[in-house]
Amino acid sequence: MIYFDNAATSWPKPPEVAETMHCFLAEKGANPGRSGHRMSLAAGKVVDDTRASIAHLLSIPDSDRVIFTLNATDALNTAIKGALKPGDHVITTSMEHNSVTRPLYGLRKVISLTKVRCAPDGSLEPGEIKKAVRINTRVIVVTHASNVSGTVMPVREIGELVRGKGLVFIVDAAQSAGILDIDVQDMNIDLLALPGHKGLMGPPGTGVLYMGERVNLRPFREGGTGSHSTDPGQPEVLPEKYESGTLNSVGIAGLGAGVDFVRRTGLNIIREHELELTRRFIEGANRIAGIRIYGPGPQTERAPVVSFLLEGKDTGAVGGALDKWYNIACRAGLHCAPDAHRTLGTLESKLVRFSFSYFNTPDEVDYSLQCLRDVRERDLAEITGGCNC
Repeated sequence: MIYFDNAATSWPKPPEVAETMHCFLAEKGANPGRSGHRMSLAAGKVVDDTRASIAHLLSIPDSDRVIFTLNATDALNTAIKGALKPGDHVITTSMEHNSVTRPLYGLRKVISLTKVRCAPDGSLEPGEIKKAVRINTRVIVVTHASNVSGTVMPVREIGELVRGKGLVFIVDAAQSAGILDIDVQDMNIDLLALPGHKGLMGPPGTGVLYMGERVNLRPFREGGTGSHSTDPGQPEVLPEKYESGTLNSVGIAGLGAGVDFVRRTGLNIIREHELELTRRFIEGANRIAGIRIYGPGPQTERAPVVSFLLEGKDTGAVGGALDKWYNIACRAGLHCAPDAHRTLGTLESKLVRFSFSYFNTPDEVDYSLQCLRDVRERDLAEITGGCNC
């Protein structure tokens, strides 16, 4: 299998991820923070060590501000719904994933919303954000990198604007954590949501919310935390305030191994390899008649995500053919980001997406290009697979 669906979840994982999870279950599988015996304490140390490793990667000064969540969507819901109150105004962009647009839609009766329209390649002019600010603006929420076009948003510039106006800045790092440089202090990020299972190489069912010192969210859920048990309400201390119930400790152990792999390998090395594959694919695809690439050019800063159309071919059928005939895993459809497709002008046609990882190779890219040349010439009528979601 040639796996080009890393924007959905990275695969394969570093071997130490599965090894660490197996060891955790075999030797430390107690409930962290709930008991005083040695297994519980050992489990708690694994959780704390993973917090510290994530904090180091993202330049977070206090690891207690690393909150474990179910996934990035859960983190975004916690951030968005916890930061807003009735009457607030929110600014977002036209390139967001449904993990941002749907929580905001759910609040539509009590808040007001401005979606700043991005350019046809998905790029955003920071000044457009500034022009959208109102007297009741409370939150600005943007993706760091588009999961459709790979476009990188000007997060640092927006952060400067937000801090100067006393607003709350929420960043969706689903496609950038473990791939692009993120410094929450330098970028003035108040709330950063990220998945554990993509660029950080961890298992599914893991996510993180960084919570800066300027925000104090209403808890998204309440319950047992293993501390301050006599208090009738949720404890105010971090991270317990936002981590009710038993953590996915075995998943967090695997996430810690993934983050340690990223740090040990080097973010720059990972990023350059993935972007070299991206450039190689774009340059090769541009030489194939009938392929149209969407998003920024090969020399522009971007995430390792490329979406394209094959002229005259159904998008879902192309994805299905790549899987069935050539053993290439990719994603065809709307990528849970209809606003982004509206911006790119591909809501009806949809797109085929290739997303690369550190474990992909140049030979795999070259093979996929040859396969696309072949698909261009073949009848896809027999292909019924290929998700268009």
